[in-house]
Amino acid sequence: MSGKPKKLINWQLPMQRVLYALVPIIASGVYFFGWRSLLVVAVANLVAFCCEYSFTRRENQPVTSAVFVTGTLFALSLPPMLPLWMVAVGAAFGVVFGKMVFGGFGKNPFNPALTGRAFIYISFGDYMTARCWTHPFDGLLGGLLHYANTAADAVTKATPGTWMKYTGEQLASAGLDASMFSFDKLVIGNIAGVIGGTSAILVLAGGLYLLKTKAANWRLPLMVILGFVLTHFLMTFFGMAYTANAPEGMDMAARAVRALRYTFTAGCAGSLLFAAFFYATDPVSAPKTDEARWIYGFEIGVLSSLIGLFTVWPAGSMFAVLFANMFAPITDIAVKSIKEKRNS
Repeated sequence: MSGKPKKLINWQLPMQRVLYALVPIIASGVYFFGWRSLLVVAVANLVAFCCEYSFTRRENQPVTSAVFVTGTLFALSLPPMLPLWMVAVGAAFGVVFGKMVFGGFGKNPFNPALTGRAFIYISFGDYMTARCWTHPFDGLLGGLLHYANTAADAVTKATPGTWMKYTGEQLASAGLDASMFSFDKLVIGNIAGVIGGTSAILVLAGGLYLLKTKAANWRLPLMVILGFVLTHFLMTFFGMAYTANAPEGMDMAARAVRALRYTFTAGCAGSLLFAAFFYATDPVSAPKTDEARWIYGFEIGVLSSLIGLFTVWPAGSMFAVLFANMFAPITDIAVKSIKEKRNS
């Protein structure tokens, strides 16, 4: 059946709450990187909407408001200077091949926003990992008076997540100052990074709002963070991570403090918090049983740490969530099967 749907958009309250939680993060992207960040968000959402509408109109159905969550999350995961046509390609791929080909909202096995990001990350790796990173604007008004920061900088030679793997000595040899990635800057967000992932405090505030309004299940972010912290701490404490070998003669207490510093810096510097509160909590691609959610969240946290520490990828949350998406349904099935056996 074809024709015009009775209403254009179906506004679902949980999706609206996610968008509310993202508003301050979008604003921080504009403040740190200029108004081009808002244009990236607008392009991603426009393309995402048009792609979903091209499918739903054939069934005389409205577009779900979830498509704006997909478009916004996708845009916020991008470097500020990514060409707009690449933004459009990624948004289209995420909606069409990450969602609509499986039947639309509620049927996609993978997170659509991360599906689109993974596609352009692999297809346009140089742009996603080297060319399009910029420093945030300084000053009281930040980027509010600027379109974008196009000045070349050493940090654009690699993603900030890559520099985070370096020791202070290695940063100095590369002509960088370790203070560029100080803990206070990571918390506030005035560092180079993706549009919406630099301010740990705003991401955490948005995540807590989702938990308070029950738009997200608290078990998921808790286990993501716990899995990451435990894995990252152990890997760095025992010197298994290649960037965290402790100096000879360092006692156990000093090693523990050092490992904690590495762990919390990595947790605030990368995409961990954003993944924990906004990607892992996707109600469609995440498990539906509480027991499976514990496993699923912990799996994402562990994989985020391991991928970030032991691979060339600057951060591991994107691939960790997509990998966990793959096993979410069978984890639910296993949990239900065990319950049935216990009750029989």
